[in-house]
Amino acid sequence: MKKRWLTSSFALLFLLSGTLASAHPGRTDARGGHTCWTNCSRWGLEYGQYHYHNGGGSSSGSKKSSNSSSSASKRSSAQTSKPKPAKPTPSYKESGLKVYVNGNKINFTSAPLIIENTNLVPLRDLVTALGASMNYDPGSGTIGVAKGKSKVTLTIGSSTVFYNGKSETASAAPKIIHGITYVPVQVIVKGLGAGMDYSSGDHSFKITIK
Repeated sequence: MKKRWLTSSFALLFLLSGTLASAHPGRTDARGGHTCWTNCSRWGLEYGQYHYHNGGGSSSGSKKSSNSSSSASKRSSAQTSKPKPAKPTPSYKESGLKVYVNGNKINFTSAPLIIENTNLVPLRDLVTALGASMNYDPGSGTIGVAKGKSKVTLTIGSSTVFYNGKSETASAAPKIIHGITYVPVQVIVKGLGAGMDYSSGDHSFKITIK
């Protein structure tokens, strides 16, 4: 009987020691835990951390883990749902325009373009077909086209044009595209005193010049 009592006592003591090793002093609440306010570092806790005794998890630690997981999920979602930048659309397109000078069609070395609702054609091809002369200053971007007493002066990127020294505003500025200088057809035709008719049927300009 004595041996049995001693055996039971040792077993109870062993269970108590295991319980004490996984907990620290402090009164628990209805949920089986409490908030640590004293000697927290001794038990591996943070000051003010709510925790459970005997193997329970810390509520504050769980909350931090949940917040961290949620933040990571949001970052991942933001990265995957970021829209791809749209490809820039060109500010010009080929116009399919045909130009005739005194009945002869100009065979342009590069396709005429439409920019800002204005037809632009390769400058050198147009000047040659009109029998005019041309000079270009790359430093200032100034273009001079002349025939007889008529002279037109333009500047790359500027919509201001000079007809025999008198300034006006063109519907579009001359541009250099892929190394080709393009100018508005009407500007050159008007500056050289030529006549011009537009045919919508075949999308063509018919220029007459002496």
